[in-house]
Amino acid sequence: MRNPRSFLRPLVIGAPAPLQDIPFKPSRMIHFFDPSNEKMAAKLPEIAGKTDVLLGNLEDAIPADRKLAAREGLVKIGRGVNLGDTALWTRVNSLDSPWFLDDVLRLVGEIGDKLEVMMIPKVEGPWDIHFVDRLLSQLEAKHALSRPILVHAILETGLGVTNVEDIASASPRMQGMSFGPADLAASRRMKTTRVGGGHPGYRVISDPDKEHPEAPRAAAQQDLWHYSIARMVDACTGAGILPYYGPFGDISDPLGCEAQFRAAFLMGCVGAWSLHPSQLEIARKVFSPDPAEVAFARRVLEAMPDGRGVLMLDGKMQDDATFKQCQVMVSLAKALAEGDPELTKAYEF
Repeated sequence: MRNPRSFLRPLVIGAPAPLQDIPFKPSRMIHFFDPSNEKMAAKLPEIAGKTDVLLGNLEDAIPADRKLAAREGLVKIGRGVNLGDTALWTRVNSLDSPWFLDDVLRLVGEIGDKLEVMMIPKVEGPWDIHFVDRLLSQLEAKHALSRPILVHAILETGLGVTNVEDIASASPRMQGMSFGPADLAASRRMKTTRVGGGHPGYRVISDPDKEHPEAPRAAAQQDLWHYSIARMVDACTGAGILPYYGPFGDISDPLGCEAQFRAAFLMGCVGAWSLHPSQLEIARKVFSPDPAEVAFARRVLEAMPDGRGVLMLDGKMQDDATFKQCQVMVSLAKALAEGDPELTKAYEF
């Protein structure tokens, strides 16, 4: 464990000082793109206006024979494509791959001033973050970067879930954490081939009817990921970083995607990955609070401005705990509405 007095000091002479607080910027949708795909790259300025984050993917879904092209494509995009206010992130290859080191060396050296966040796959413990932290500090000092590149861990192994609290607090460079259901399922030997979402076999059923034992029994599908997402959200909020849901792989099932995203949002996640442009609007809608909820939250705050006491509003009891819940809702709405005329109008700010 690092000395708490030196936790916020640079790890390397000449590296930028770590951030004391992780800034909250809208990141409802992290849209993945393949930097080696020139047609996709040509559409980035248009897509940038529809998403909060564009992420150049170098890892899964990029074949081995296109890894170098993807890396160089991202360098070209970082240097020459105007993305406006949309943040540029990347997911590098895993720490045990033959591409990781060159990914980091090349990207930090060429477009380190453009990259806000570097996503690290398959993080299993704080030791992984410590390694990346020191490496990035060395490169930031070498290339005279003025701000640190933040790190985002992907939770996608059983060991990672076991160590999730230590991962979240491993470095002041930690920006957040995403939930990776597909790799986690494989790591746990779960019997599902789906990328996120539920499974019809994971359900509860009602007791049999004693008079008609052969009658159909009511059933409800359960959430395979509830426990793990809750662990991740608690670890992130405890460390002052941001939790995200990851991918929903069935592009043809927008209702299933919305249901999974909404469950994650209600549990505390601030955004999710978008694997296809059709998922952008789903994520935008789900991770932006409902205007009716925001209006009610504002009424609560106005009715008890000091957050003390108890009152009844629309037949519901409100006290200091609900006051805090309403503060969360209104603060998020204000942050998202800033620079978004549609949300500003919807929330009546």
